[in-house]
Amino acid sequence: MHFLVVEDTADVAEAITERLGRGGHACDRAASLEDARHFAATSAYDLVILDINLPDGSGLDFLRWLRQRKDAVPVLVLTARLAIDDKIGALDFGADDYMVKPFDLGELEARVRAIVRRRTGEAGATLSAGNLDFDMATRRATVAGEALQLTPREQLLLEIFLINKGRVLEKDELVMRLFGMDTDAGPNAIELYVGRLRRKLAGAGLEIRTLRGLGYQAQATTPGTVAP
Repeated sequence: MHFLVVEDTADVAEAITERLGRGGHACDRAASLEDARHFAATSAYDLVILDINLPDGSGLDFLRWLRQRKDAVPVLVLTARLAIDDKIGALDFGADDYMVKPFDLGELEARVRAIVRRRTGEAGATLSAGNLDFDMATRRATVAGEALQLTPREQLLLEIFLINKGRVLEKDELVMRLFGMDTDAGPNAIELYVGRLRRKLAGAGLEIRTLRGLGYQAQATTPGTVAP
């Protein structure tokens, strides 16, 4: 998935992006409100991890800005503030969760997975389509109980398609979600990864369709169906 980490403390931002990156996620980093607005205006994100105390203002101003734009991206707020009024304020402004610094990176990952599950309507940590299961915590994919050997990029691409089943995803959007903004990758890279993933999903209950001039669409199907 594609995350935006808004945090001005370099070592904290680096620790978060490194931990989430090891899980196969693409992360962009913003150290100020200005940078955060720029990133959010030019790219789509699956989640924003937002510090409240920023050098050019409050992260809550960015949260309000997102919601005023009708941007429903999930937001996990990080802050050193302990007052209950701050927590209530963040949630009332549209935050999906709230963590107080210092925090455990393992708990942060778990909260991120919980937010994604709520967004997709899944009760557990597993995304499914027919006989295909993908565990977001372990990054393990199986077809009819048999493990698939996927690279981290392929795991992330599969997760993106499962989360967005039925939605048309443009190639440029997939580039951002798979690689982040700091990349030279282009549509050809997406075609390569989609082709590899399709071959590994042979016999699985997920079909990745190519919609000419539009992008790709993943749908649950009867196992054994071959995508065009």
